[in-house]
Amino acid sequence: MALEQIKKWLKKYSHWLILGILALCFFIGAASFNYFTQKNGYLKWVSPDETANYIFTKLYGQEGKLAIFEKYNLYGKDIMHPRSFRSDYGWLKPVSFLGIILIYGKIASVTSYKILPYLTPFFGAVGIIYYYLLVKKLFGRRNALISAFLLASFPVYVYYSARSMFHNVLFIVLLLIGLYYSVLMIKHKKETSEYLTWLYAALAGGFIGLAIITRASELLWIIPMLIILWAFNIKKVGITKLIIFLSFLFLSILPVLYWNQILYGSPWRGGYAEMNQSISDISQAGSSFIASLITGKLSHFKELLNKISGNIFHFGFHPLQSCKMFYHYFVRMFYWIFWPALLGGILFAQKWRHWRRRHWAYLMSYFIISLILLFYYGSWKFNDNPDPGQFTIGNSYTRYWLPIYLGALPFVSLFIIKLTRLAKNKTIIFGIRSAIIILIFFISIRFVLFGSDEGLIFTAQRQKLSQNEFNKVMSLTENGAAIITQYHDKLFFPERKVIVGLFNDANMTREYGKLVNYLPLYYYNFTLPQKDFDYLNSRRLAEAGLRIEKVEQITSDFTLYRLYKK
Repeated sequence: MALEQIKKWLKKYSHWLILGILALCFFIGAASFNYFTQKNGYLKWVSPDETANYIFTKLYGQEGKLAIFEKYNLYGKDIMHPRSFRSDYGWLKPVSFLGIILIYGKIASVTSYKILPYLTPFFGAVGIIYYYLLVKKLFGRRNALISAFLLASFPVYVYYSARSMFHNVLFIVLLLIGLYYSVLMIKHKKETSEYLTWLYAALAGGFIGLAIITRASELLWIIPMLIILWAFNIKKVGITKLIIFLSFLFLSILPVLYWNQILYGSPWRGGYAEMNQSISDISQAGSSFIASLITGKLSHFKELLNKISGNIFHFGFHPLQSCKMFYHYFVRMFYWIFWPALLGGILFAQKWRHWRRRHWAYLMSYFIISLILLFYYGSWKFNDNPDPGQFTIGNSYTRYWLPIYLGALPFVSLFIIKLTRLAKNKTIIFGIRSAIIILIFFISIRFVLFGSDEGLIFTAQRQKLSQNEFNKVMSLTENGAAIITQYHDKLFFPERKVIVGLFNDANMTREYGKLVNYLPLYYYNFTLPQKDFDYLNSRRLAEAGLRIEKVEQITSDFTLYRLYKK
């Protein structure tokens, strides 16, 4: 009898057991990158953004602060700070969005800062479960389970869960959770109690608000998406749930508005100077647009619209480049996902007469989101990789296009389901589906580990090598010293003060000449050829009253130098 009950329980809840094991395996796999590369007290990050997010998150978790005072910047015109930091009259502040810092910092404040490297893998695992729940509401349980497997191995999702102090995975997970509760809040009164739908509305607004503060720039497509979803469900949402949703959304963004006021002087300003200027220009243009509309002065419409468009597409609007980037970062890079998704989309489109309202809402939202993301980010030129000709998983397009990738996975699942149904026999169907999913899994994991120079294995190897570099430089420099460097600010900060710079700017060199009076000043970069070394001592540095001396060659390419008064 007990055996029969166990069998019934397993049959009823087997998908949850599978999903739980999948999420746990994902967490262990994604967390292992930081576990193996950040040992023995050596905790460094691969990118400046990760470094800044970690340092400010730890600071906020331990002290409730979001700024670090650097007194020497009062002498050196605020030049002493790493990338992804800004200095205002000596105060070092975050440049990027504050959401991840506040969310992770609050978690660290009630636990320990030592869990910070593992929070994104944890949220990534939670995201798999909520992705399953959301896709299940749209396309059914079978599709959702396959989609969850595809997500758990999708290279970009794995990669940026392992690179755990980036915003993108946390953002997408918070948004998935918010969207799932948005679906629940529109349930009919016969299906659930009215008070429960109010709770869902609060959760939906709260989590979507948290997603917004994690990456506020994504409002560009989040707002159209929410308007479309609301338009399809106006009656089901009603006034009460809409007010609850908006109220909790506003409550969840209040902490960022508070800190923006403290750090940047306005609730609506952030660390990005370009974004602040764009917001200001768009606000002024919008006010002028409304004024012109009221007064009937239509002659300025085109100029105002161009101004708004120019600020939204801050780096230009380049459709051909966008399509080229889409080809490189989806069609070519993830061909085993793109082509099945395309075929699955075609199969789904053939059944358009049977689409329900949720399918129309999903497809319209996905289409608008994809267009905005494609042409907005695709028009930019990112050179995250030192070689601009390389198309690698570490370039920013992949993390910015996560919504496009995730929106395509249910169509991959649909294609797998339709293809395997040709076999008719249930056992054969299950076997073929399993084989296809396993094949996709191994292709994806191989790519994320070894697929480019920025694969996790190669990145981990470089991280281990950098520890020796770090130890050598620390042993040769004093506590409180500053190091001028172009690439290694993320390695030396905060143990040493850093200045991101070279000797090619006379204004910067004059500031070096001031700072050398107050603290030991070093230069760490590619080893200087003798002729460049002599030129610096006879001309460029001499003009600022400085001279440079070699301390020690640290690696085959990089050497540590020290600056002195001439």
